[in-house]
Amino acid sequence: MEIELSPLRGLTSTAALDPRQVADEALGRVNSNASRNTYITLDKAWTRDQAAALAAHPPKPGKRLYGVPIALKDCFDLEGFVTTSGSRFYAGHNAPASEDSWVAARLKAAGAVITGKTHMQMLAYGITGENCDYGDCLQPEDPSSLTGGSSSGSAAAVQEGSAVAAIGTDTGGSIRAPAALCGLAGYRASLGLGDWRGGAHLAQSFDTIGWLCRDLRDLPRLATALFELPEAAHNETTQPRVRILAGSMLDDCDAAVHDSMSEWKDRILRAGASVEIMQPDFWADAFSIYAPLQAAEAARLHAGFYDEFEPVIADRLRWGASLQPREIAEWKARHQAFVRKTESLFETADFHLLPAVPMQRLIAGEDQSTQRPRILPYTTPASLAGLPAVVLPGHPGLQLLAARGEDESLLGFAARLGYLLARENAS
Repeated sequence: MEIELSPLRGLTSTAALDPRQVADEALGRVNSNASRNTYITLDKAWTRDQAAALAAHPPKPGKRLYGVPIALKDCFDLEGFVTTSGSRFYAGHNAPASEDSWVAARLKAAGAVITGKTHMQMLAYGITGENCDYGDCLQPEDPSSLTGGSSSGSAAAVQEGSAVAAIGTDTGGSIRAPAALCGLAGYRASLGLGDWRGGAHLAQSFDTIGWLCRDLRDLPRLATALFELPEAAHNETTQPRVRILAGSMLDDCDAAVHDSMSEWKDRILRAGASVEIMQPDFWADAFSIYAPLQAAEAARLHAGFYDEFEPVIADRLRWGASLQPREIAEWKARHQAFVRKTESLFETADFHLLPAVPMQRLIAGEDQSTQRPRILPYTTPASLAGLPAVVLPGHPGLQLLAARGEDESLLGFAARLGYLLARENAS
C-alpha cells in the first residue's frame, strides 16, 4: 500500500512507520521530473539497506530524523560515492569518498535515510538550475520551468516527493532561489553555522549550509538535528518587528512578486508582528561587491581546471583569477563597510522581508543569461552579511532575514507563520 510522504513532524511522530516502506515510496518517485535528473548519484539498493538497518532497531530519542528520506546535494561527500560538484570532470577526477562529510554523518546519526546525491549547477556557480554536463533541472510539477539553482536537484527531490527534505548550500542564493521558484520552504544558515568538512566549497567566505522542505514548521526540527539548535518555539505572545523592502529595488519585480509581498505582509500582521517599510539604498551595491570576491575565491579553488567547465563558468573563473591583490583589497574594504551598515539595520528590527527572486518562473529552453544579474541583487545582501534566511513559500516565495547568529529566533517566527499558513489552508 502506498504511503503518502507526510511532513517531517508526521513521519517522526509515527512510531509504527516502517523506514523500509517509507524508503520504497520515496524511491518510487526519484527522477520523476521531465528531465529525469533530480539525482546525479542514485543507488536504490544502498538506500534500502540503510532503511532496513534502521528498521532492525527501535527509534532512540537522539534519532530525530528516524526513517525520514533526505536528499544530499552532490557537493558533500558520502562514503563510497564520488562527489561530482555537478561536473563530469570531477566525476572522473575524484575518487570515491573514504568517509562521510560532516553533514552526511549528522544525517545518519539522526536516523535519516539518504536517498541519493542531487543535481546541482556546475560547481554550485549559478542560480538557474542549468547544467551542460547533466542536463538542465526541470520542476517535477511544471516541466516548462527550471528549478533554479544551484541546489536544483534538492528542490526537485522535495517537489517530486522522493525526499521530505533536501540538503543544499547557499553562497549567493542557491537555496533561496530554487525554494522561491518551486514553491517550497527553505533555510540558509548563518555563515559559520555547521561544519564544512567533506564539503566542496565555491567561495569559503560566503558558503553556507541549509535545506529545503515543503513546510515552514519542519525547518526547526532539522536545525535541531543537524546543528543542535534548541527546537524553536513559535511563541505567539511576542511581537517581532518586521521591516519590508520598498522603493526602487522592487522596480524589476514582476507583478506576481508584488502580490506575494502583499499576501505575506498581511499574514505577518496576523501573526502579531509590527510592520514598517525599509529602503536600504546601499543594498543596491551588494551584487557588485559580491561578484568579484566570489569569483576570486572560486578561481583559487579550481585553478588549473578552468577549461574543463562550461564556458560561462570558465569565463567567471578566469575573471576571478585576473583580479589583482589591490582590487581585491578594495572590494574587501567595501564588503566590511557593507556588513557594518547591514548590522545596524537590526538595531530597530528583528526581521527583514524582501523578494528572493524578481520573477515567478524561469522558462526552460529560453536564454537565461540575463537572469543571474536580475536575481542576485536580491540574494546577495544576506550573502555579504552572512545572514540567516528563511524562504516563505509562495509563487514565488519571499525571503525573511535575521541578524547573523539569530537563527533560532528566525526559525521560531517561521514556524509561527507555518502554523498560521496551515490553518489558512485547512479552512
